[in-house]
Amino acid sequence: MGLLDGKRLLITGVITDASLAFHSAKIAQEQGAEVVLTGFGRMRLVERIAMRLPKPAPVVELDVSDQEQLDSLVERITPHLGDEPRLDGVLHSIGFAPAGALGEGAFLNARWEDVATTIQVSAYSLKSLAMACKPLLGPGSSIVGMDFDNRQAWPAYDWMGVAKSALESVTRYLARDLGRDGIRVNLVAAGPVKTMAAKSIPGFSAFEDVWDKRAPLGWDMNDPVPVAKTVCAALSDWMPTTTGSMIMADGGVHAVGV
Repeated sequence: MGLLDGKRLLITGVITDASLAFHSAKIAQEQGAEVVLTGFGRMRLVERIAMRLPKPAPVVELDVSDQEQLDSLVERITPHLGDEPRLDGVLHSIGFAPAGALGEGAFLNARWEDVATTIQVSAYSLKSLAMACKPLLGPGSSIVGMDFDNRQAWPAYDWMGVAKSALESVTRYLARDLGRDGIRVNLVAAGPVKTMAAKSIPGFSAFEDVWDKRAPLGWDMNDPVPVAKTVCAALSDWMPTTTGSMIMADGGVHAVGV
């Protein structure tokens, strides 16, 4: 029996087979879940990546800044959810910052337009996605977002870091308001993993030399599987009273000093 037997999950943010979303979908399928993916922009690429899962998964388009696509999401994913459509879990693995919002000098010099885009796509979209999916969610459902612990300032992360702080707050308020419906909302705060998204962050390489040394359990930036397993645990029934939380999957770096 798998950890996610019988679960129906919506997984967003699959770009390549190195992404955390892809590995979360892969492990979820291996644990018994049925998975629907969303993609944005490069749909043919996402469809090809979906074919690399243990079981090819359907893909629907979703731009979380497009209200029309959000409003039609339930209608578009329902045909892939069986005779009695429902969602048992949703993974929000979405983030974006224009180049002007990242890197040396960006925090002090970024234009509001770039900052607004960063916050909308990387933080507000968790609320947008939750509300778009809410007609299919119910008691026991789990919403999980991907986070990078931003309780301190990081090199070059700048306005994406601010957006992650906002994401953490959005999670707490969503947990408050959706808890009455039995819906859990949590974040998985991952250590740095070499994904396409990570490569777009100026200075990301600065983490390579220090994270493994600081992590009490060690850390392999080339291995997304431990983080993906944590995501699947949060999507399962095995954390029934955990909500509004940051679940750390960083090798323990958050717990130690320099």
